[in-house]
Amino acid sequence: MSSVRSPHNELVGALYRDHRSWLLAWLRRNIACPQRAEDLSQDTFVRLLGRDELKAPREPKAFLVAIAKGLLFDHFRRAALEQAYLNELMLLPEHEQPSLEDQQLILEDLKAIDRMLGKLSSKARSAFLYNRLEGLSHAEIAEKLGVSVPRVRQYLAQGIRQCYIALYGEPT
Repeated sequence: MSSVRSPHNELVGALYRDHRSWLLAWLRRNIACPQRAEDLSQDTFVRLLGRDELKAPREPKAFLVAIAKGLLFDHFRRAALEQAYLNELMLLPEHEQPSLEDQQLILEDLKAIDRMLGKLSSKARSAFLYNRLEGLSHAEIAEKLGVSVPRVRQYLAQGIRQCYIALYGEPT
């Protein structure tokens, strides 16, 4: 983060000074863990600092809550993913379970995949998962999602593109 004063940094600073305690109180009312509320409050402002452009919001509290809700949703989705992974591990015989180090690496990979798929629309994400995890055909996916087969192909291409970007970065 640059220490250079800019209108962008000044705006984030003003939002922080004027609304941080209110946002933290709102998060504490909505999250059982006070440390998680504190982290999400800070992450909200870090997210603002990371933006290329920021205009003064008409409704600062609503604006900050919208960002915090997105971060909260991401937190709960990743926690559910982690719990599902741990539940599946418990089903494996003890001698087949990966080491704790491997479990952590696998979990980080799952989180990276989740972030990558999170950039897709819900239908594109569903189509990709139906195809790659459940092995459904394009026609079966089209029927499940209520879309055409060509649309399913577009969704799958979007998913594959996200995988490519995750592995190799943006194509030039």
